[in-house]
Amino acid sequence: MTSVFEINAQEYNLKLAEALKKIPEFKEPDWAKLVKSGPSKERPIDDLDFWHKRAASILRQIYKKKIVGVSKLRTKYGSKKNRGFKPEEFRKAGGKIIRTILQQSDKAGFTEIAKDIRDVRSKKPGRQLTKKGKDFLEAIK
Repeated sequence: MTSVFEINAQEYNLKLAEALKKIPEFKEPDWAKLVKSGPSKERPIDDLDFWHKRAASILRQIYKKKIVGVSKLRTKYGSKKNRGFKPEEFRKAGGKIIRTILQQSDKAGFTEIAKDIRDVRSKKPGRQLTKKGKDFLEAIK
């Protein structure tokens, strides 16, 4: 098994996206073709493989940071909004796409809601990879 970090991130995400297409739980919902990925975007997503690429990217982020929640991922995938003459401002990405991908990865058995961690508030701290998910990500070459 090789580490996820030994391969270039862009190449790795494309290979992981191809592998995720074969898993039935990672299916793009019908509404995904009609929505923008966040308030900073002007048009809906036109990339046909966007769903699987974003899922691959999210799984790699969870692998890298150990425990990640929706709020952190919204900040990661956010961008600057063009406001005309006014200066650009950062806007977080939409949460529905991220939440749905995390739910799909929970169903596939790749992630799970992290248990309470000592000295961290008692709410759900986010998602973490399971053994099956970690093995799946490390098997991509």
